[in-house]
Amino acid sequence: MAPQHTPGSDGQRIRASDGEREQVAHILGTAMGEGRLTLDEGEQRLAAVYAAVYRDDLGQFTADLPENGRYALAELPEAKRAVVRDRRRKAAVVSAAVLAAAALVGVVLLSGGHFLWPGFLFFFIMLRPLARGRHHHR
Repeated sequence: MAPQHTPGSDGQRIRASDGEREQVAHILGTAMGEGRLTLDEGEQRLAAVYAAVYRDDLGQFTADLPENGRYALAELPEAKRAVVRDRRRKAAVVSAAVLAAAALVGVVLLSGGHFLWPGFLFFFIMLRPLARGRHHHR
């Protein structure tokens, strides 16, 4: 398979980091565990991954796997921690919105108001953080 060239800003090829090599190695290990690659084929690819110098050399080792094997990266501890952090952040935003809405209702009720004129704003306050989370996938 021909490597894809991903030149840097000056037209030079970009060197692969150890972390990038480790991600591809994890993908290959998962593929071997799933039976998509034989042990020999997996070991050959792993040796070539660790010998790869440039980023564009790494893509060829996972090109024949479903989704280039990227689904395997979701199992990494770093990815799981990122999901937990994101859920906590969203929960904090929703909690703050609920608290703000409750404070507004409290102010209206304590002031003797009978009509909650900014009531339609509660709808947007509550749904905006949730909608924002659906549109920003990493």
